[in-house]
Amino acid sequence: MADASAGNNAGSTSSAEVQIQIPAGPPKAEPGAPSKNSGAKNWRWWMMVSVDVFFVVAGQTSATLLGRYYYHQGGSSKWISTFVQTAGFPILFLALLCFPKSSGGGGASGDAPVAKVAVIYVVLGLVIAADDMMYASGLKYLPVSTYSLICASQLAFNVVFSYVLNSQKLTGLIFNAVILLTLSDALLGVNHDETEDMSGMPRGKYLMGFLLTLGASGTYSLILSLMQLTFENVIKKHTYTAVLNMQIYTALVATVASMVGLFASGEWRMMTEEMDTFRSGQFSYFMTLVWTAVSWQITSVGVVGLVFEVSSLFSNVISTVSLPIVPLFAVLIFHDTMDGIKIIAMLIAAWGFVSYLMQHFIDDKKARKAERVG
Repeated sequence: MADASAGNNAGSTSSAEVQIQIPAGPPKAEPGAPSKNSGAKNWRWWMMVSVDVFFVVAGQTSATLLGRYYYHQGGSSKWISTFVQTAGFPILFLALLCFPKSSGGGGASGDAPVAKVAVIYVVLGLVIAADDMMYASGLKYLPVSTYSLICASQLAFNVVFSYVLNSQKLTGLIFNAVILLTLSDALLGVNHDETEDMSGMPRGKYLMGFLLTLGASGTYSLILSLMQLTFENVIKKHTYTAVLNMQIYTALVATVASMVGLFASGEWRMMTEEMDTFRSGQFSYFMTLVWTAVSWQITSVGVVGLVFEVSSLFSNVISTVSLPIVPLFAVLIFHDTMDGIKIIAMLIAAWGFVSYLMQHFIDDKKARKAERVG
């Protein structure tokens, strides 16, 4: 799922990005006020960020591997794979209970029109369903290591949509990241045998999986940008609850849309047969789907937590930390090949990731300095 948050302070500076900024770092005491509790607040902030990072990395890694395991063991329904990506959204209601409604920076500037917000949730939910479908198809047709590397291109798309929709300045580091991530994907796109890959997948389906995964990564970045615009121009609430509501209701729409697709396509009739022919058994089939859904929602909780505690850009960047992790597990579990071109593509993508992270660090440092001066 995509994430979004609203912000003040540094979020209104010239370094506009495809995210809704919130104050970075632990809460600061008022000037001249006693700071005897600042140590405890800092410790709590770092603990929360660490837990959220773990949720994002572990949740996304396990969800991707379980999604591939479903296909590897004989599953074939793309609509079922799409459905489980958002079907676990009721778990997010637990997160709503854990945090007070008043938490979050800034105040609300009036209630947004319910009808307008509902329409936006429906549109975003349908886009998310389409995005999940592309991800599910890409995972079906690609080795999971290749799939994971292509997904890193969401950072490059993030820059493009930020430049077009949010007037972000293209610095040298950001431009370097875009070029490197594009080159990494280009290497993966041409690194394929003329007829089939090691798993026997025809070249046409490999290319289809490549294009669908690339399209899904771009759509994910577009979703982030659209959510930002919604928070800034329509919802205008800077609270954790508002972010979670966005996650929950768009996931609800996406889940309903994927259910409609499941029944309209007739793939629901395959579930009994899939269960019976699943190589590791019926119970394993059921648990694979359940834990895939749970893993995606654990990821969502971590994503929302990082948006709230740091920023949505940081959350988006952390989601690519699994880049070198998933391919390694894929080699061990699914015996994916890790040839020289794929290793080079992974290193180039990691270089692009570091360039992107460095720009975020520089922007954050400037914002903090400006805040101190002000």
